[in-house]
Amino acid sequence: MKIPNSDRLTFQFMTRNDADALFELDQDTEVMKFINGGKMTSMEDILSVSLPRLESYADETEGWGIWKVSLKTPCDDFSSDYLGWVLVRPMDFFTDQPQYHNLELGWRFKRATWGKGFGTEAAKAVMEAVSADEKITTVSALAIENNHGSINIMKKLGMTFLKKEVHRDPLGDMELVFYQKVL
Repeated sequence: MKIPNSDRLTFQFMTRNDADALFELDQDTEVMKFINGGKMTSMEDILSVSLPRLESYADETEGWGIWKVSLKTPCDDFSSDYLGWVLVRPMDFFTDQPQYHNLELGWRFKRATWGKGFGTEAAKAVMEAVSADEKITTVSALAIENNHGSINIMKKLGMTFLKKEVHRDPLGDMELVFYQKVL
Protein backbone atom coordinates (compact mmCIF):
# COMPACT_ATOMS: atom_id res chain seq x y z
CA MET A 1 0.00 0.00 0.00
CA LYS A 2 1.05 3.54 -0.66
CA ILE A 3 -0.35 6.56 1.12
CA PRO A 4 -0.81 9.27 -1.52
CA ASN A 5 0.86 12.61 -0.85
CA SER A 6 -1.41 15.22 0.69
CA ASP A 7 -1.18 18.95 -0.01
CA ARG A 8 1.94 19.44 2.13
CA LEU A 9 3.04 15.95 3.16
CA THR A 10 4.60 12.70 1.98
CA PHE A 11 4.33 9.29 3.63
CA GLN A 12 6.78 6.42 3.95
CA PHE A 13 6.32 3.03 5.63
CA MET A 14 8.66 2.87 8.63
CA THR A 15 10.88 -0.11 9.41
CA ARG A 16 13.74 -1.05 11.71
CA ASN A 17 15.90 1.28 9.59
CA ASP A 18 13.94 4.23 11.01
CA ALA A 19 15.04 3.69 14.62
CA ASP A 20 16.80 7.07 14.70
CA ALA A 21 13.63 8.90 13.58
CA LEU A 22 11.54 7.12 16.23
CA PHE A 23 14.16 7.94 18.86
CA GLU A 24 14.43 11.60 17.82
CA LEU A 25 10.71 12.21 18.24
CA ASP A 26 10.63 10.60 21.69
CA GLN A 27 13.33 12.94 23.09
CA ASP A 28 10.91 15.83 23.69
CA THR A 29 9.27 15.54 27.11
CA GLU A 30 6.27 17.57 25.90
CA VAL A 31 5.72 15.16 23.00
CA MET A 32 5.85 12.28 25.50
CA LYS A 33 3.63 13.97 28.10
CA PHE A 34 0.43 12.16 27.10
CA ILE A 35 2.22 8.92 26.18
CA ASN A 36 4.03 8.12 29.42
CA GLY A 37 3.99 11.25 31.55
CA GLY A 38 6.91 12.92 29.76
CA LYS A 39 9.63 10.27 29.96
CA MET A 40 12.06 10.20 27.02
CA THR A 41 12.52 6.83 25.32
CA SER A 42 16.02 5.37 25.29
CA MET A 43 17.52 3.95 22.11
CA GLU A 44 17.65 0.60 23.91
CA ASP A 45 13.85 0.76 24.39
CA ILE A 46 13.37 1.69 20.72
CA LEU A 47 15.44 -1.35 19.68
CA SER A 48 14.18 -3.86 22.23
CA VAL A 49 10.53 -2.79 22.72
CA SER A 50 9.24 -0.33 20.11
CA LEU A 51 10.62 -1.99 16.98
CA PRO A 52 9.71 -5.59 17.90
CA ARG A 53 6.22 -4.35 18.81
CA LEU A 54 5.93 -2.53 15.47
CA GLU A 55 7.18 -5.58 13.59
CA SER A 56 4.55 -7.78 15.26
CA TYR A 57 1.70 -5.97 13.47
CA ALA A 58 3.41 -4.29 10.50
CA ASP A 59 1.95 -5.33 7.15
CA GLU A 60 2.66 -2.82 4.41
CA THR A 61 0.21 -4.51 2.03
CA GLU A 62 -2.64 -3.86 4.50
CA GLY A 63 -1.27 -0.44 5.50
CA TRP A 64 -0.66 -1.57 9.08
CA GLY A 65 2.39 -0.07 10.70
CA ILE A 66 3.82 3.36 11.28
CA TRP A 67 3.84 5.87 8.44
CA LYS A 68 6.60 8.46 8.51
CA VAL A 69 5.29 11.94 7.73
CA SER A 70 7.58 14.42 5.98
CA LEU A 71 7.21 17.79 4.31
CA LYS A 72 6.71 17.58 0.57
CA THR A 73 8.72 20.79 0.13
CA PRO A 74 11.53 21.73 2.54
CA CYS A 75 10.78 24.72 4.75
CA ASP A 76 12.96 26.98 6.90
CA ASP A 77 10.47 26.66 9.78
CA PHE A 78 11.69 23.15 10.65
CA SER A 79 15.14 21.66 11.19
CA SER A 80 14.29 18.66 8.98
CA ASP A 81 11.59 17.46 6.61
CA TYR A 82 10.60 14.69 9.08
CA LEU A 83 7.61 15.88 11.15
CA GLY A 84 6.30 12.76 12.89
CA TRP A 85 4.29 9.64 12.21
CA VAL A 86 0.84 8.06 11.99
CA LEU A 87 0.21 4.55 13.34
CA VAL A 88 -2.27 2.05 11.88
CA ARG A 89 -3.11 -1.36 13.36
CA PRO A 90 -6.19 -3.44 14.10
CA MET A 91 -7.91 -2.37 17.34
CA ASP A 92 -7.14 -4.71 20.23
CA PHE A 93 -4.21 -6.14 18.29
CA PHE A 94 -2.39 -7.21 21.45
CA THR A 95 -5.35 -9.24 22.77
CA ASP A 96 -6.84 -12.61 21.91
CA GLN A 97 -9.49 -10.90 19.77
CA PRO A 98 -8.01 -8.32 17.40
CA GLN A 99 -10.60 -6.36 15.43
CA TYR A 100 -9.34 -6.64 11.87
CA HIS A 101 -12.31 -4.63 10.56
CA ASN A 102 -11.63 -1.75 12.98
CA LEU A 103 -8.34 0.08 12.53
CA GLU A 104 -6.73 2.03 15.34
CA LEU A 105 -5.07 5.26 14.28
CA GLY A 106 -2.50 7.07 16.39
CA TRP A 107 -0.03 9.88 15.81
CA ARG A 108 3.01 11.56 17.23
CA PHE A 109 4.45 14.80 15.87
CA LYS A 110 7.29 17.14 16.74
CA ARG A 111 6.20 19.98 18.98
CA ALA A 112 7.20 22.57 16.36
CA THR A 113 4.41 21.22 14.13
CA TRP A 114 1.62 21.50 16.70
CA GLY A 115 -1.26 23.81 15.83
CA LYS A 116 -0.35 23.96 12.13
CA GLY A 117 -2.75 21.24 10.91
CA PHE A 118 -0.08 18.68 10.04
CA GLY A 119 -1.47 16.02 12.40
CA THR A 120 -4.98 16.32 10.99
CA GLU A 121 -3.76 16.42 7.38
CA ALA A 122 -1.57 13.34 7.89
CA ALA A 123 -4.13 11.33 9.86
CA LYS A 124 -6.82 12.11 7.27
CA ALA A 125 -4.62 10.99 4.36
CA VAL A 126 -3.67 7.76 6.12
CA MET A 127 -7.25 7.10 7.26
CA GLU A 128 -8.63 7.56 3.75
CA ALA A 129 -6.04 5.22 2.22
CA VAL A 130 -6.33 2.37 4.72
CA SER A 131 -10.11 2.55 5.02
CA ALA A 132 -10.62 2.24 1.25
CA ASP A 133 -10.49 -1.54 1.77
CA GLU A 134 -14.11 -2.78 2.00
CA LYS A 135 -13.15 -5.09 4.91
CA ILE A 136 -12.59 -1.99 7.06
CA THR A 137 -15.86 -0.84 8.65
CA THR A 138 -14.57 1.36 11.46
CA VAL A 139 -11.62 3.55 12.42
CA SER A 140 -10.83 4.34 16.04
CA ALA A 141 -8.41 6.36 18.14
CA LEU A 142 -7.53 6.50 21.83
CA ALA A 143 -6.15 9.24 24.05
CA ILE A 144 -5.73 10.36 27.61
CA GLU A 145 -8.81 12.41 28.44
CA ASN A 146 -7.02 15.75 28.72
CA ASN A 147 -5.00 15.33 25.50
CA HIS A 148 -7.09 17.97 23.76
CA GLY A 149 -4.78 18.20 20.73
CA SER A 150 -5.27 14.54 19.81
CA ILE A 151 -8.97 14.63 20.61
CA ASN A 152 -9.37 17.64 18.30
CA ILE A 153 -7.74 15.64 15.49
CA MET A 154 -10.14 12.76 16.18
CA LYS A 155 -13.12 15.10 15.91
CA LYS A 156 -11.79 16.65 12.69
CA LEU A 157 -11.55 13.11 11.26
CA GLY A 158 -15.27 12.69 11.95
CA MET A 159 -14.82 10.45 14.98
CA THR A 160 -17.20 10.69 17.90
CA PHE A 161 -16.76 9.83 21.56
CA LEU A 162 -17.54 6.17 22.22
CA LYS A 163 -16.47 5.48 25.82
CA LYS A 164 -13.96 6.03 28.58
CA GLU A 165 -12.38 2.89 30.04
CA VAL A 166 -9.14 1.18 30.91
CA HIS A 167 -7.26 0.15 27.77
CA ARG A 168 -5.40 -3.13 28.29
CA ASP A 169 -1.94 -3.29 26.76
CA PRO A 170 1.14 -5.46 27.43
CA LEU A 171 3.13 -2.27 28.08
CA GLY A 172 0.68 -1.13 30.75
CA ASP A 173 -2.99 -0.41 31.21
CA MET A 174 -4.28 3.17 31.05
CA GLU A 175 -7.64 4.87 31.40
CA LEU A 176 -8.36 6.40 28.00
CA VAL A 177 -11.14 7.92 25.96
CA PHE A 178 -12.14 6.03 22.82
CA TYR A 179 -13.31 7.79 19.66
CA GLN A 180 -14.66 6.04 16.59
CA LYS A 181 -15.95 6.59 13.08
CA VAL A 182 -18.17 4.02 11.38
CA LEU A 183 -17.47 4.03 7.67
